[in-house]
Amino acid sequence: MTDASSPIANNASAVGSVRPGDSYVQSFARGLAVLRSFGANAPAQTLSDVAQNTGLTRAGARRILLTLLALGYVSSEGRLFRLTPKVLELGFAYLTSLPVWTRAQPVMEALVEQLRQSSSAAVLDGDEVVYVLRVPAHKIMSINLGVGSRLPAHCSSMGRVLLAALPDDVLKARLAQMTLTAYTPRTVVDRDELYETLLQVRAQGWSLVREELEPGLVSMAAPIRDMSGKVVAAINVSGSADKADAHYLLEVCLPRLLAAAARINMLLGAAQ
Repeated sequence: MTDASSPIANNASAVGSVRPGDSYVQSFARGLAVLRSFGANAPAQTLSDVAQNTGLTRAGARRILLTLLALGYVSSEGRLFRLTPKVLELGFAYLTSLPVWTRAQPVMEALVEQLRQSSSAAVLDGDEVVYVLRVPAHKIMSINLGVGSRLPAHCSSMGRVLLAALPDDVLKARLAQMTLTAYTPRTVVDRDELYETLLQVRAQGWSLVREELEPGLVSMAAPIRDMSGKVVAAINVSGSADKADAHYLLEVCLPRLLAAAARINMLLGAAQ
């Protein structure tokens, strides 16, 4: 399976995207595009690689790389540039601004201990979910997942919970422009069928996805709400499809997942 966390496919037009008026700082956007061009599929890049993957000229890419080098966000070895650990400061600034996840981790750890299945939390970013917390039980996917990893929303349980929480007009517009990639033969790629599935998720308050993202993977997710009741994130449990029949998922996993989500919701409300 292709590493869904790789940003290169999304960066080619990053610099030439929408510019909201005179307040848009193009050089800053270009710098972010350069940072996002690095990933699991491109841990080290030459100047030419960066220029190609971001749509920048070689001169523009060079100026940005040298600036990032001076600031300590990239290092160089010969012709190759790599990100440095300092980049983590940018992501952790976001995570530390949401103290609920520090409090939610023990709840998710207890859930993993009960079910012996991995648990994650994610937020919606465009057509993808971004992991903000992960408590692994054991490796069940062919890709490595951690904080900052991205997965497609349309065929992941947390993605469906988060999409289902969107206002209906926003959801329909999102589905109309979304690229629905078939990751397995089971992946729902028909827009009408996906819309009906999301309506069901919205009504029941949880999502179950079986082998749509990767063969052998089953996942269930529930919404996380803030004090106003708005869905701001989702948590899941995931495991091996051949070890999780319908009875086990619905009678054992689902009640414990919903209880964990309710506990986190309470913590989130108390933090406001």
